[in-house]
Amino acid sequence: MGSTALPAMRTAPQFIFFTDFDGTITQQDSNDFITDNLGFGAGLRKMGNGDVLFGRRDFRDSFQEMMDSIKAPFDQCIDTLLQNITLDAGFKEFFYWARDNNVPIVVLSGGMEPIIRALLAHFLGRDEADSLQIVSNNVAARPGRSINEEGGWQIVFHDASGFGHDKSLEIRPYANLPEGERPVLFYAGDGVSDLSAAKETELLFAKAGRDLVTYCEKENVPFTTFQDFSEIHDTVKDIVEGKINVKDAATGRK
Repeated sequence: MGSTALPAMRTAPQFIFFTDFDGTITQQDSNDFITDNLGFGAGLRKMGNGDVLFGRRDFRDSFQEMMDSIKAPFDQCIDTLLQNITLDAGFKEFFYWARDNNVPIVVLSGGMEPIIRALLAHFLGRDEADSLQIVSNNVAARPGRSINEEGGWQIVFHDASGFGHDKSLEIRPYANLPEGERPVLFYAGDGVSDLSAAKETELLFAKAGRDLVTYCEKENVPFTTFQDFSEIHDTVKDIVEGKINVKDAATGRK
C-alpha cells in the first residue's frame, strides 16, 4: 500500500502519533461513564473488562452489551458527556506542538465517532477537531426508530474483528512502508480497547494504573507509563529533537 493511500503521510512526516481517545485524551472514559450512569452500571462493566483483559471473551461482545444497556436517546448521551467529561490537562498544548512540528495525530478509538467529534469540538474548537483524523466505530438508528429517542440507537462496529475496531489494521500499513519513507510511530492508550495496537509501534505510552499496563507486563510488551499528556509531550519532543531514542524511552512503570 503506497503512502498516497495513507492520510497521515500527506505531509511526509518523520513521526506519527496514534492515540486512543477515551481515558487517554480525556480524563474519563465516555463509554464507561454513560454505561455506569445511563446503562447497567459499573459492576457489570468492570466484570466485562476483566473478562476481555484476561482473554475470556472478545472486546466486541463486552462492548456491545455495554452499549445495548443504554436506552437514553443519543443526544441525551452526548449532553451528559459534555457536562461531565474533561480533557487531559496536557493534551491541548501537545496538539498545537504536534501541528506546528509536522507530527500528525491520528485518533484510533473503540468508541463512537459522533461522541468523539462532539467532545473534541467542545474542548478544542470545531476547526481544530475537524483537522484530526479519527478512525472509530459509528452509530445508527435501530430499524424504524430515531437515534434521539429512547432505545433508538445502536453501535455500528468499524470492522468484523473481535475488537469491533482492530486498531492494528490502521497502524500496520504505516509500519510496512519502505525504509526511508516509514516514519517513527507512537501509540498512547489506557485500556482493553488498545490491546490490538499495543505491539504495533516503536513506542507505546500506557496510562499509569490502567488495564493496558497490566496487559503489557503480562505479554512482555515494551512500554512507558504516563500520568497525563505533558509527560508524553516531553518524551515525544525529546525523540523528535534527537535527544533520546525510542528504545531508551520504553522504561516501563515509572
